This record gives sequence, C-alpha cells and structure tokens, in this order.
Amino acid sequence: MPYSYEPHYFEEMDVGKTFESAGRTITEADFVTHSMLTGDWTELHTNTEYAAEGPYGERIAHGPMTFIMATGLVQRCGFVERTVIAFLGMNYMDIPNPLFVGDTITATFEVTDRRELESRDDAGLVVIDADVRNQDGDCVFAGDMKFLFKRQS
Repeated sequence: MPYSYEPHYFEEMDVGKTFESAGRTITEADFVTHSMLTGDWTELHTNTEYAAEGPYGERIAHGPMTFIMATGLVQRCGFVERTVIAFLGMNYMDIPNPLFVGDTITATFEVTDRRELESRDDAGLVVIDADVRNQDGDCVFAGDMKFLFKRQS
C-alpha cells in the first residue's frame, strides 16, 4: 500500500480503506522528552542499570509513549491534516510487546467504522484501527482511534 499524504474527508473514509506510515526510529531523546513532559521518571524507562536487571534486560518505552508514537504516525500519513475536528477517544488499546531505543516502527491504519451523526451535519465519526510494528514485525501497539472528520463542502 502506498503512503498517503493527502487529507481525507468523511466521505472518503470508506470502511476497509488502509494507510501505511513511513518508518520512525525511536531515540534516547524520545524517552527523555516523554519523561520530561509527563513527569514519569519510572526507573524501568529511565535507569539503565535498574532496567538491565529487569524482565526486558534494558529500558523500555512508557506504554503511553508507545500510544503517542502511534498518533504521530497517523499525523505523518497526512489523511487527518485539516480534516479532523477532534480525536474522540478509543475503545481499546493493547501494547503486546515492549518498545526500545533503536527500534524502528511503522504503522498500518484501517478504517473499521464510519457513522453519520444526528448531532452534526458538518462532520461524521470515523474509527480507525492502528497496528504498529517494529523492524522485526512484532506488534508494539494495537488499538482503535475515534475521530470526528469534516464533511466535504
């Protein structure tokens, strides 16, 4: 599936439509910035010596950071640019495998639901499933994202 960098309106978001992101390598700066922004300095994420003796043998990304990286990959695809009014939440989120400094992630996004809203004539609800994988093909994030997409004029 080719990358898409074009905005899409509600009417264009057919169930089954997919998008693929470009890749992104996770850096030390990502870990530090996330900790600084959130104030979460849990040692599993920030202390190399402590994490080396833990279950993963090294530091892992914060779970919420993995989700945030997924939202960044949505933005990189471009289909939400200037057409999404709001992120409305999620029905589920799974983080089945850890994310490490040096991992390169890519994502596939699939439209799984599109609904008219009685309360709005300028927008509709679109649910998009996200599947984020590392360079080895391991899933590091799976979840759905609910967006309010503008209608075409």
